[in-house]
Amino acid sequence: MSDTFDQKTIDNIYNAHIKDGIPPESRKVPFRNIRDVLSLHTKTSSRTTFLVHYDDNGNREEYSFAEFNARVHQVANFMYEDLEIRRGDRVATIAYNHVDTVLIYFACWVIGATVAPQNVAEDDRRIAYILRNSEAKICFVRAEYLDRAETIINGGNGSEGELGAPNIELLIEVGGEPCDDYINFHEAVKNRPTTFLGDESGTKSGDMPIGEGTDATATLDDEALLVYTSGTTGAPKGVILTQYNLLVDAMGISQWQAITGNQRTMCVLPIHHVNGIVVTLITPLYVGASTVLNRKFTVSQFWDRIVQEHVNIVSVVPTLLQFLLEYSVKQIADGNTMFGNNINRRNLTHFRHFICGAGTLSVALAREFEETFGFTVLHGYGLSETTCYSCYLPIDLSWETHQKWMTEYGYPSIGCPIEANEMAIFSPTGSGEQLSEGERGEICIRGHNVMKEYFNRPDANTETFKFGWFRSGDEGFYKTDKRGRKFFFITGRIKELINRGGVKFSPFDIEEVLLDIDGVNVGLAIGFQNDYYGEEVGAYVVLDRGVNVSEADILAYCRDKMPFEKSPKVVVFGTDIPVTSTGKYQRLKLQDLFTEWEHTQFKG
Repeated sequence: MSDTFDQKTIDNIYNAHIKDGIPPESRKVPFRNIRDVLSLHTKTSSRTTFLVHYDDNGNREEYSFAEFNARVHQVANFMYEDLEIRRGDRVATIAYNHVDTVLIYFACWVIGATVAPQNVAEDDRRIAYILRNSEAKICFVRAEYLDRAETIINGGNGSEGELGAPNIELLIEVGGEPCDDYINFHEAVKNRPTTFLGDESGTKSGDMPIGEGTDATATLDDEALLVYTSGTTGAPKGVILTQYNLLVDAMGISQWQAITGNQRTMCVLPIHHVNGIVVTLITPLYVGASTVLNRKFTVSQFWDRIVQEHVNIVSVVPTLLQFLLEYSVKQIADGNTMFGNNINRRNLTHFRHFICGAGTLSVALAREFEETFGFTVLHGYGLSETTCYSCYLPIDLSWETHQKWMTEYGYPSIGCPIEANEMAIFSPTGSGEQLSEGERGEICIRGHNVMKEYFNRPDANTETFKFGWFRSGDEGFYKTDKRGRKFFFITGRIKELINRGGVKFSPFDIEEVLLDIDGVNVGLAIGFQNDYYGEEVGAYVVLDRGVNVSEADILAYCRDKMPFEKSPKVVVFGTDIPVTSTGKYQRLKLQDLFTEWEHTQFKG
């Protein structure tokens, strides 16, 4: 932990890692490190498939646990021997979903190094800032991004908001044809030993008591990931996650989802983000299951892959549910089945359910998707700061009870806490006052999957852990069922609440009304600057293709369903929606579209 914290902050951070009175030193997982998990399954299920990879052209690769383990150790030896990467070092990546990327991650974790993955969809200045802030010295770069990476790293003076990351001393080319300008990853790795040479300097992992290790042996406390928040304003914050964070969250996810070693997940989300990494890489590893890694989500191939690979569970975000619905409509219009390619429900008897989180799921979308496809959406919630998921709807609910929690409270429930953490609702003022059932406040989490800390941000850590819980910044409430289980709901980001004349409105409330309007594909409530009330309510609307709905129609419908104060006063139509890489709508980026109404007084 950073030595810049005062004792109170240190105590608060420690308390935020306690779950139901159990301190983080009392481990909930039976493993020494991530390598130990891989080693176990390599010994007991060596021929069992762990990873299937499809590239952008549909080419397929398959790796058993033994094959994957051998490749990981070859990469680790290259890193350890040639690049001199050691425990505690940080390694950056500029890459995408690919088996090479997965091998780099796991090789770092074998050594005890930290991965700082970059999102290639971010702008160059933001990537440059993150690379500088991460203090990584080596960056693995896909061949097609090498020119861009050179510009990002060498192109500026290194000040915040500018290009330049002088701490990056070496670029490793991943993919592409070998050349004299860069070390080529494939060439450097292919003839390496499959036993980690770093073990020769100390006790081997398999002989080591839990919690101990030499300088060459990773432990559960070693930092594993440095991922950066995707906030729309201010500098990104680096979230430090340990190997224990990853494994204990995977434990909680696998228990809640009833994922066992004979099942298969599929990854269609980016693995620079915790959702793709934890849910569909670490969780299958934890239980000895397998996973199908796709280069990206492709709606036309989605159901085909599920059928071909006998996939049981897929983790998605709400925007992908919407894409699948739109695809089904088109397929039916073309005389096909809703799944396309003549796939029907008989082909999908093995498929269990969807995991969905990381973005705003509306009641309307949840209802339509489940009614259309007949598959359960296990809605959940989590943040990078809590490793990944913190809660889900229970898997044992009847269809009727599931529908109740998804539709009857104005928002789809995000469910109940998993084993790794506990949750509560606190006053949004930061006073530390815990609120009662039905009261809206800030969703707070504490437990073993809470991040170690924000990297080099003592100010953010002091505020975030202010009263011994992790403060999410999300507004929500909970309801209790007959068994005493707390079902949580998220109603919006506290910072995105629209403050109109001192009265705060959740954009989620308004958006549920917008989405009830026939022809509205996406409706976002936007708080924009206004001279008369500080903020006013606007609506950004994307219509279904070929539909003609006027601003007057939308405003009239909203005012029939909501009081004037809460209703949108102006509508902006568009086609593009700014989202993060995990599908979260970025409402704050749309505020500038409403600047012409800053001086307008709207009267009911």
